[in-house]
Amino acid sequence: MGLISYGQSCPSLIYPQNGSSNIPVDATISWSNISGISGLAISLGTTPDGTDILNRRTSSSIGSYTPEVGLPDDTLIYVSLILFVPNKPPIICASQSFFTGDVTTPPSCTTLNHPVNNETTVSIGTKIQWDYAPTATGYRLSIGTALGSTDLLNNEDVGNVLVYNPPTAFPLDSEIFVQVTPYNENGDNGPCTTESFTIGEVVANCNQPHLNFPEIVSICENELPTVIYSKDLAKGYRWYKVDSNGNETLLSEGSEVSISEIGQYRYEAYNIRRESGIVVECGHSKTFKVIRSEKPRINEVRVSPQSKKMRIEIRVSGIGDYEYALRQDGPYQSSSVFENLSLKEYTVYVRDKNGCGIAQRKVERDLTSEDFPKFFTPNGDGINDFWQYIPPKELGEINIDVIRIFDQYGNFLAQIDPLSTGWDGNFNGSPLPPSNYWFNAISLKNQKIQGYFVLKR
Repeated sequence: MGLISYGQSCPSLIYPQNGSSNIPVDATISWSNISGISGLAISLGTTPDGTDILNRRTSSSIGSYTPEVGLPDDTLIYVSLILFVPNKPPIICASQSFFTGDVTTPPSCTTLNHPVNNETTVSIGTKIQWDYAPTATGYRLSIGTALGSTDLLNNEDVGNVLVYNPPTAFPLDSEIFVQVTPYNENGDNGPCTTESFTIGEVVANCNQPHLNFPEIVSICENELPTVIYSKDLAKGYRWYKVDSNGNETLLSEGSEVSISEIGQYRYEAYNIRRESGIVVECGHSKTFKVIRSEKPRINEVRVSPQSKKMRIEIRVSGIGDYEYALRQDGPYQSSSVFENLSLKEYTVYVRDKNGCGIAQRKVERDLTSEDFPKFFTPNGDGINDFWQYIPPKELGEINIDVIRIFDQYGNFLAQIDPLSTGWDGNFNGSPLPPSNYWFNAISLKNQKIQGYFVLKR
């Protein structure tokens, strides 16, 4: 080979020692420490400098090597090392040798190390690897899609290797059963245990679409059939109608679908990738309901006092999903109750969240005791000499039918016409003393209002 040999720089075998015999076939070969080298190559053969077992396996300066598939039994094994020295030609060391022992029993069974037993979501293009079985000189492999089946590989002798690369991809979403049987010239210890793994639909780097499609789709009354769309970005789509028994009927394979009835549906979106030469779908799906909706009907608006404010509660009917506001352009809220409102008239708005229409109603607020004067001063100065109801500006007109006045003991004192100037603070022509007085009033809508006021002199 034209290389220079420096015998004095070569290491001696520590184990097995040169010339030793009856060495186990799974022995780890080691040699004495070597300094000043950047690496080495080891060869194993059945002749001096032979490479028929291992051909110049490069390594760092580590001082041992374990043959991955063991050594042949009852054989003279030659070990040859080549040392690599920085800035110098390689050093070829003289071969050293040992005899392996005679193997008289079959090898034990082995186990998978990739994929491991019971592993899930394994890639369809996976290789199958197993651990070395000491004394084995070969392996037979069976692969099937059911326990005991060999429909993918039937007791194939794959040789003295620890890995098998299937020629075709495994079927998606299936459980794969594997039996590895080590053997040597003495036979095997079979049947060995069958192990399994599952080929998953999710594969590495699978770009699945992100779904934003809703779980409920509302269709306005009298708008069936209608077309609904997906805005999700994907390579492909599928739409299914799901009946009461869970059976599915394919409706569309585009980004839109025509819906003719309410009920349960399922939607799929997927991207495409290729793995091990076959097309793989990377998809997501979502079940959704199609329901009817309609414009709301306002049945009643309840107005009630609330600490010098007012409260409005809107009662509606309809099959839609509704929201509420005090202005047509909102803001809208999910609650039908508005609290702590100023004492004025409002228009309430109720709209269907799915765009099926808006209902509205003007709300005339009820009168409260706050709408009546709190005091008057009947002293003849022409200012605030009479106590009388004055309608709020937002109501615009008198809406009281009758007002009655009582003293604090409940004695009736006067009844006044809302169109008159009011009560002058007298009873039977005589002025009453300063005090608190009570009133009750009845509105034109038959609402009863009660409160008190102060007479000051």
